[in-house]
Amino acid sequence: MDNYLSSSHQLNIDLAFSSFPFKDLEICSDNKSIKLIKSSSYWNQELAIWIRFIQSNEKLKCPEIVRSASKLSLGLELTNDQKIAELNDAWLGKFKSTDVLSFPIIDETVFLATEYIELGDIVISVPTAVRQAKENNVDLYRELRWLVSHGLLHLLGWDHFDQASLNQMLIMQEQLLDLRGIL
Repeated sequence: MDNYLSSSHQLNIDLAFSSFPFKDLEICSDNKSIKLIKSSSYWNQELAIWIRFIQSNEKLKCPEIVRSASKLSLGLELTNDQKIAELNDAWLGKFKSTDVLSFPIIDETVFLATEYIELGDIVISVPTAVRQAKENNVDLYRELRWLVSHGLLHLLGWDHFDQASLNQMLIMQEQLLDLRGIL
């Protein structure tokens, strides 16, 4: 089995997870999607697999302090359009809803020795994800994983300033989603 899926390379993730209040979801979703909306353990496992994959491939962009880390910390919040619009306004000066926001905090020039390497936070608007899933003719399960993978890549320093870098990011997201063969 590949190194990023094996237990021989342990990666401990301290995940601060804020689930989406399912009662606020206007549609009834499938059980897999409901699990994603409620379960920190699923996200912890999925993020660990994705990060291990990136750590194990020297050709992929990854901060050196993350590449060698065995303990990482990050936040994942599943929220609504209003909250993400407020965050978008406060941090980026754009008062509008969006699907995903990432707040990376790694600065390799100033590294303090701590037990966990803090990556930052990912915020997802679940109602926007629901709309996008319908528009893209995919299930909510895939759309949520797609958005979180996008946010994670931003936390690791990936960006999309031009079409070429966007294409690289999109290809990497597809690879991440397919690591366990459940794309």
